[in-house]
Amino acid sequence: MRDISLILIAYLLGSIPFGYLIVRVLAGADVRATGSGGTGATNVSRRAGKAAGLITLMLDAVKGAAAIVVTRWMVGLPLFRAAEFASARAQWFIAAAAVTVVIGHIFPIWLGFRGGKGVATGVGVFAVLAPLPLLAAGFVFGLIVWRWRYVSLGSIVSAGSIPLFIWLQSLIRPASNAAPLLLAAVIDSSLIIYAHRGNIGRLSKGTESRFK
Repeated sequence: MRDISLILIAYLLGSIPFGYLIVRVLAGADVRATGSGGTGATNVSRRAGKAAGLITLMLDAVKGAAAIVVTRWMVGLPLFRAAEFASARAQWFIAAAAVTVVIGHIFPIWLGFRGGKGVATGVGVFAVLAPLPLLAAGFVFGLIVWRWRYVSLGSIVSAGSIPLFIWLQSLIRPASNAAPLLLAAVIDSSLIIYAHRGNIGRLSKGTESRFK
């Protein structure tokens, strides 16, 4: 029963539609009817302003981090102990939460399974689990957005780079069991890229909106 609870809690945390709620309160509208149709920070900014987008970004990241922290607590792992020293079973539960919270954000039950792209929630997840690889991916994101002005392209490439940076870190600093974290990174990056499939289509046609 506890095993199911761990997964359910992570999913429900991910499903909290902060962007949708913020736009509903501030603009009285459905953010999914704007721009890309997502509930994430970029689309919220288009509808309710940059401040609303920034708040959405922070809250979406917090729920990703919260899912990992809650899972660590529920499996009996001290919150400030390195994850690689956890038991193999605990690491797999943490990896499952890392995936499920992103699924919850992209496919929230409260909004008919139509949510955001999962980027900010993934940032929250890996800020707890893999801060150095996340920092490297953040550099990739910033470089791409600076050069080409496409937030979506930066999100896609940086998401795809997370598993690579985690793998490189495991070579430099071997862990007892890196498989759960690496698998979670691969699945999360795949989910995020899949959620950007509309953006990929617009990028290929040259019709994607640039960051201003």
